[in-house]
Amino acid sequence: MSTTFTIDTATSRATPVSAPMKRLTVPAIRARKAAIAAGSAAPLVMLTAYTVRMAQLMDPHCDMLLVGDSLGQVIYGLPSTVPVTLEMMAAHGAAVVRGSHHATVVVDMPFGSYEASPAQAFENAAMLLKQTGAAAVKLEGGVAMAPTVAFLVERGIPVVGHIGLTPQAVNVLGGYGARGRTPEEAQKIVADAHAIAAAGAFALVIEGVVEPIAVEITTAIAIPTIGIGASARCDGQVLVAEDMLGLFERTPRFVKRYGDMAGFVAERAQQYAEEVRTRAFPTAEQLYAPRE
Repeated sequence: MSTTFTIDTATSRATPVSAPMKRLTVPAIRARKAAIAAGSAAPLVMLTAYTVRMAQLMDPHCDMLLVGDSLGQVIYGLPSTVPVTLEMMAAHGAAVVRGSHHATVVVDMPFGSYEASPAQAFENAAMLLKQTGAAAVKLEGGVAMAPTVAFLVERGIPVVGHIGLTPQAVNVLGGYGARGRTPEEAQKIVADAHAIAAAGAFALVIEGVVEPIAVEITTAIAIPTIGIGASARCDGQVLVAEDMLGLFERTPRFVKRYGDMAGFVAERAQQYAEEVRTRAFPTAEQLYAPRE
């Protein structure tokens, strides 16, 4: 039994758009590869979203919204993505689907939810799609995960791959440095890309690699590549929205800050605190007078 949740616009601050747009489909995203290569379509735009309101604000401008396991760090303050659970991903994925009408929503499969076997991956991916209403899942890994990707796709679960710097493997990699600096590692990343594309993924995130590797992969495979610290020549780009908006003081090398959300919030909080302490807030405009 499934439950559909709707937003009561009379009581909720999160009011959906009045005229929902047609949501982009997985085949439509995959088909953009040829059009982008021919110059007849713009690169794909992808941002992370974890909440209804952020999804509403990002949705009109994005082709894809990623409910990333980066929410472990961004929302929960965890040291890495490793502790993120399926329950976290399901709750935030459902929120993002409720807040969007246009973008293809992709939900990350968290660490430990798909590596053991294709059957484990299918069970957990199916749960995520059922509970969230998202269109696809994303999982990390290359050649070793190709059979799992094929298993999922053959059973009706669209998959986005993720290679290069794979944050769930941070303990093995020893950190978040760029990958592909040695010929052997570069060759492995290229092989990973070919394996995931051949297994049936409809798009591939390439993170934190030396740029020529991303260019080579983008040219060679038949599915769209989504870069993050990869190359401007990828078929699209993705960033963590809170990084892009300047919510955190630390900015990774591959991020361009388009705002100073941290500074804005801190200044407004300071202004509010000063007004409360001096009794300048609330005023009559924010209070209820007795009826005459």
